[in-house]
Order: sequence, then structure tokens, then C-alpha cells
Amino acid sequence: SPGGASNTTPPCVIFLLDRLVLWGSVRLLATAQDSHPTPLPSQARVVICGGGIVGTSVAYHLAKLGWTEIVLLEQGRLGAGTTRLSAGIVSVAKPIAIESQMADYSNALYERLEEETGVKTGFVRTGSLCLAQNQDRFISLKRLASRLKVLGIACDVVKPKDVAKLHPLVNIHDLVGALHLPRDAVVSAPDVNHALAMAAVGHGVQIYERTSVNHVLVEKGHVTGVETERGTIECEYFVNCAGQWAYELGQSSEVKVSVPLHGCEHFYLLTKPLQEPLPPNTPVVMDMDGRIYVRAWQGGVLSGGFEKNPKPIFTEGRNQLEIQNMQEDWDHFEPMLSALLRRMPSLESCEIHQLVNCPESFTPDMRCLMGETPGVHGYFVLAGMNSSGLSFAGGAGKYLAEWMTYGYPSANVWPLDIKRFGNLQSSRTFLRHRVMEVMPLLYELKVPRWDFQTGRQLRTSPLYDRLDTQGARWMEKHGFERAKYFVPAGKDLLALDQSKTFYKPDWFDIVGAEVKCCKEAVCVIDMSSFTKFELTSSGDQALELLQRLCANDLDVPVGHIVHTGMLNERGGYENDCSVVRLSKNSFFIISPTDQQVHCWSWIKRHMPSDTQLHLEDVSWKFTALNLIGPRAMDVLSELSYVSMTPEHFPSLFCKEMSVGYANGIRVMSMTHTGEPGFMLYIPIEYALHVYNEVMAVGQKYGIRNAGYYALRSLRIEKFFAFWGQDLESFTTPLECGREFRVKFDKHTDFLGRAALLQQRQEGVTRRFIMLVLEDHDTELDLWPWWGEPIYRNRELVGVTTSSAYSYTLERHVCLGFVSPPSLDGTPAVVTPDFINRGDYEVDIAGQRYPAKAKLYPFSSLFAQQRRRKDDMELSNFQGK
Repeated sequence: SPGGASNTTPPCVIFLLDRLVLWGSVRLLATAQDSHPTPLPSQARVVICGGGIVGTSVAYHLAKLGWTEIVLLEQGRLGAGTTRLSAGIVSVAKPIAIESQMADYSNALYERLEEETGVKTGFVRTGSLCLAQNQDRFISLKRLASRLKVLGIACDVVKPKDVAKLHPLVNIHDLVGALHLPRDAVVSAPDVNHALAMAAVGHGVQIYERTSVNHVLVEKGHVTGVETERGTIECEYFVNCAGQWAYELGQSSEVKVSVPLHGCEHFYLLTKPLQEPLPPNTPVVMDMDGRIYVRAWQGGVLSGGFEKNPKPIFTEGRNQLEIQNMQEDWDHFEPMLSALLRRMPSLESCEIHQLVNCPESFTPDMRCLMGETPGVHGYFVLAGMNSSGLSFAGGAGKYLAEWMTYGYPSANVWPLDIKRFGNLQSSRTFLRHRVMEVMPLLYELKVPRWDFQTGRQLRTSPLYDRLDTQGARWMEKHGFERAKYFVPAGKDLLALDQSKTFYKPDWFDIVGAEVKCCKEAVCVIDMSSFTKFELTSSGDQALELLQRLCANDLDVPVGHIVHTGMLNERGGYENDCSVVRLSKNSFFIISPTDQQVHCWSWIKRHMPSDTQLHLEDVSWKFTALNLIGPRAMDVLSELSYVSMTPEHFPSLFCKEMSVGYANGIRVMSMTHTGEPGFMLYIPIEYALHVYNEVMAVGQKYGIRNAGYYALRSLRIEKFFAFWGQDLESFTTPLECGREFRVKFDKHTDFLGRAALLQQRQEGVTRRFIMLVLEDHDTELDLWPWWGEPIYRNRELVGVTTSSAYSYTLERHVCLGFVSPPSLDGTPAVVTPDFINRGDYEVDIAGQRYPAKAKLYPFSSLFAQQRRRKDDMELSNFQGK
């Protein structure tokens, strides 16, 4: 596989090399030849399971950070898994920034390993070419180029004729362009693995081959040891780098650990040397429209790909001890062979050496699994590399080692955090079906807001069927079905489902109508997917815990709602939530959907072992309806016979009320969008009744259903930051204008207080801003989605984190962070003048559009202007 990696040595010879590797002064502590294997140590600080390139990278980086008593266990021989059959390509062309960062670090690490260890790694800086056969693919490559330049990674968008100059075999007749990445490289994955192992052993790591882990010992939620076939090792930390076997290893622990991944067969072809042998530094070719990659190999080529009909394997459980070359399947490989010959016709006459078939493990969302597991302290995972193990191993090993050492990595790795999944994604049937979709998607063109098609309807609201019959089009978040928008009767549903574009989407007018209704009448949005917890205690324990975890003050009267962040020691957001004080010692916590596992883990991690303190996940107990719009109070007043005006029901307040015939409804005066309205948290048995009543009464007020796309547009034009997109563990409240939600004036210590006080004194070096595009044609120009570079006075200063079309402003709005250029390597402080006096541009696929930057929402400015105008008209009227 391309970034998980084959190598410069024929696979048929690798078996011999694995036995003949010279370890110099390094002695393996247990091998197949040992008649009396060295006994395992009785204890260690950390045990790493898996001797492939991922496991040895973790061991290497932990040792470099000063860890001692590190033991690495391999059930077979080092590197005998997918590392041995890796394609050896190290490329930074990855879908998200953190993956490109990891690959970039890996590239630099592998280059210097040879000098550090004396082991030849086969490192050759070849560069790579990502080809585009159509304009949409070319746009996606231009967007990638913009993002890579933000990271400081060299790349160039080139014309087809430039491709021909860089690679002698590529047929360019059907190309519209390409992306050239001059720093990409190829290596021999087994040799890199060997070098990492040698360096680790040189720093005191103990490596034992032929040693299988049976299960991990857990006591009171903490790792205490590892039971192997050769005895037990007591330890504080365990790292699951078992690759193909990571799922089974997680399930075999005393406390089961969910590691959602599944294997698929992966094919690549090796040819014999060409008549004119290809030089080793020939660029790697990635023809994603043809679903193939090609690199020079021993004077010939190595070519693999990601077919549309992958073959999942090992669903039934534990697979072979060491990965062997599985059975050839030429019929299955034929489409990729045809694509190769179309792209490089001169290969028609070359002689084939071998078709390699090796397993690769894939995850439900095409991103690797990293971090500490939510249920067991000290149990870390690094697995599920989605055929990019070689590209990721160096950087991922570094970040995981930092995580274990400091409690957090040096970059935001939330997109890869294993806590983004829960146990619900551990079904083998779900994983088998999902990876059959995931593997082809690695090279599929992915336009913004695409959705997975498999593993759907896993978690649904009680209203799902009712909303579906009314035209709901669905998206999935953390396994939960959520309505994107509602297609009016008579619209072509199929065309909308298949709409794929970087430009104005087909749902534009539909969402616009929903937004208009939210502003002028009333809309209903089913927001049942939000994570919901209840924290209760017999005394003040619940309040004391929340005061420690939350930046805002939770010691408020019963019924009040508090928006707050849960911060880490650095002052960064671990969660952004709304907390309702239900009673003196009971709190209702509402968090984003994909925070269900992470937030639970964060709270439990800081909870004292007090039997009088209880945390319960009540997400499944409540259906949540968001009534947005100025007529929401009229609808609820009719249904409850209670006045819902601000005088009787103030903002950010919660009352338990009857709605229709149902009682016990938690009604909250908030909407998550800044528009007037209410949230209704309804016990699920009443959900259908309350929905029907709301829709029936609301008819005379113009009520309609709305979806999350309308919600997104409303919250972005109101400058509302969202966790996981705009906010993350390195973002502080001071950087995003939320200092007013921090209880600095209280004599209450909370996580992150010291860091925020220091930041307040020194000043922030980056700032969350709002940008409204100018001279941007919504009908004809490419849309911003997220991740676009931000320029100030033609100097790169930041990147967008989210964006949406504002139907109010009739322009695109982008949210993002900007930082002044550093002075002599020292980050400069952001000032209002820096924000307000610059000329800003947003780069969309290489085209820059001017933008106005603000530290407050434009819509509030317009509202103030309207109020002043209304006041003037009123005063004029009164004067008359």
C-alpha cells in the first residue's frame, strides 16, 4: 500500500532478508533460533505490542523523550506484518492538515535515520505527481496545494506538458493538470523499521520477538500489566500497535477496548526492469481518477490502487500470525492494470514479476486511530493506518509519545483521536460493510459535505420515519442520523442526493427558504443527536466538580443555563457545552454530538471516587426539538397555556413544563444560533405527540421543518464558534472572544485558570475573526468550505475553520484564526488595529478574494443600525 507502505526489495527475497538482517551490536532478546529465550522482565513502565513500523516508531520516540523500562513485544518477527509488504511511498498529499503534518515529519525523520543509525533505509527523494483527469479533481488538487503551503510544504500546480517533462512514461492526453510535490520520497519500509528498532534499542528499549500478548490486565480502570504466552509483565502503560490484530487484541483485554478497524485485501503489481530502466528518482505518480499509484522499482515499476469493489478479510476474527502474500487475483486486479496501461501505454510490453496481495486495515472514516482509550487509563492505541502507515508512522509515533509524556501532543489530533468513536462502531458487520466503502473512497473525489452510505440508520430519533416521509435528506454524525434539509414536494430527490460540486450546490434555495422561515416565522429542527449528561450528587459534590472543570461560573440559581467551556491545563477547549442547573445538586450538560465519548471520558477522568456523585449519559432518553424564529413563543404559548414572552421566560432559562398532553418537558430559552426561540428536551415516549402538536398549532404561523445546513448558516453569520471545527484543545476563550465566559472575578480555581491569567497578561498571539467575502460571485465562483488560507496585506496570517453562505448578508462568511507575523521568532500579540486595518483576502483553490475582517458579527451591526433607524422613525412619529 502506498503510505502503509512495498519496498525496493522483491517480496520473494524479503523472507530471506528478515532472517539475515545484521543487527550489529544490537541483540534481539528473543528470536526463533533461541533454544533458551531470554526471560521477559517482570515489570516495565510501558509495554508496546507490535513490532511493525508504527510500534518501533512509538518506542523510538518514547526513548528519545527520556522514557526508560520500555518493552516492545512482537508475536512473530519484527516488521513481518504489513510493513514487510509496504509500497514504500511517503507522500504529504493527505485529506486533512494533521495527516499532512505527520507525513511531512515522517519524511524528514526517514531522511536522517540513516545518518543517525548507520542503517541503509533506501531513502530517495523522488517527488510525486497527483494527476487530474477532470476539472473537479484539478480544483481539489488546487485546494490541497493552498493548504499545504499554509503548512510550509513545497508544492506546485503544473500543466500536463510539465508532467511529461517530469515523468517519461505518463500519457498526458486526457489530463487537465497536476500537483507536483517535490519533497515526497520512497524508502524501504522494512529497513526503516529496522533502523527505528536499532535506534530504540540503543536508547535502552528491550525488544522481544515470538512473544504474543494474550490480554491486558486492568484494575480499577487502570492498566496494571500484560499477560503473554511467556509470562506476565507488570506495567503502567500499554500501547496497542498491533495493526491487523489491534481489534482482536482490544477485545481480549479484561476490560474490552474498542479499536474499530477491519482488514481488506490490497493488491500491487511488480514488473521486471524495463528495456530502458526507470531511474530510482523517477517521481511517484498518483492517478486518483484512475484509482492507481505508480513508483519506480528496481528499474521497473510498482503499481497498486484502490478498487471500487474491495475484498474484506478476517471478519471472523484473529488472522494469521505473520502476514504472507495471499492468493493472486488477476481478475480482481484487471481494472487497475487497465488504468495503468492507459496512463503508461509503453508498459504494455514489459514483463510482470509478481502480483502481491497483502492485507491492510481500514477505519470507519479513513483516519487512523490514536490516543488513550476512554475506558482504561494508560491504554493507548496507534493503529488503523488506511494504507498510509509508512507516511504516518514517524509523525504519529512522535505525537503519541508526546501524548503519553506530557498528557497531550504538540498538535491538534482530535480528527484522529480514538475517542471520536464509541462502542457502537465496533460491530464486525458494521466494520466489514463500512471498509468496503472506505477503501475506494481513498482515491474517490470527495466534494464538500459528502456522506458515508454504509452503516447508516444506526442511531435515529423517534421522529426519523416521520421526518423522512416529509422529505428529509440525511447526514450522519457519530452514528446518528440528522436532517440536512427538507426537499419540498415535486423536487428531484435523486438529483439532489447525487449533487457533487465545489460550486453553488443544488440545495442552495432549499436551505435559503429554511433560513428565511427561521428569521420570519418558526422552524423545527430535530437536534436529538446532541450529547446529554446528568450529573447529580447528595451534597455539593456535583457543583464542586463542575466549578473545577468549567471556565464559567456554575453557581447560579436553579433553572439558569450557562454556556461554558471545559478547559485543559493549557486553557484550551476540551469541550464546549451548555449546562442547566436543574436543582441544587443536579445539572444537565449538553454537548456536541461527537463529544459523547470524549466528554464522558474527560468528566470521569476528573471525578473523585465518591459514591455520592453520579454521572449518567441520558442522550437516549430525550428527543430534542429546536424551535427557531419569532413565532416560536406563540406556538409554545398555545400548547402550554403559559406566557413565553421574555418578561415571563427570560433568555438562558429552563423550565419543566407541559406541552400538549405531555408533561416533564424541559423547555429552554436558547437556540444555538442566536435567533429567538426555544429548545425542547422531551422524554422519548412523548416525542411524536409533542412534534405533532407543535406542527399542528404552528401551521397558522407558517411553521416548517429545517435541517442542520440552515442551522450552520445561522450560527456562522452570528459568529458562533463550534467545537471540533473552530474550537479545539489548543484554542483558549481569550483567543475567540469569550473572555466574558471565564470566571476571573471568582475566587474559584478551575482547570486552565493559571494559563489564561498568563495569556491575559501577555496578550493573545492569534485571534478568531469573521470574514465576509467581497467581489465573490456566489453563482459562478468556487465556494469556500473550510481550510482556506487567509492573507493580510498579501502575507499569510491564518486559515479558515468553517464557512457558510449568509442568506441575511447575501454573501459568504468565513470564520478562522489569524496571527501576526512573528518578530525574531517570537510570536507577536494580536491587536484590534492589526485586525481592523489590514486588507484581507481568502484563498480558494489558488484564487484570492478580498474580504472584510471583523471581531464581532456583521449581523449584530446591521441589527443595531436597524434599531437606530426604528428609533429615529419612532421619535419622528412622536414629534409629529
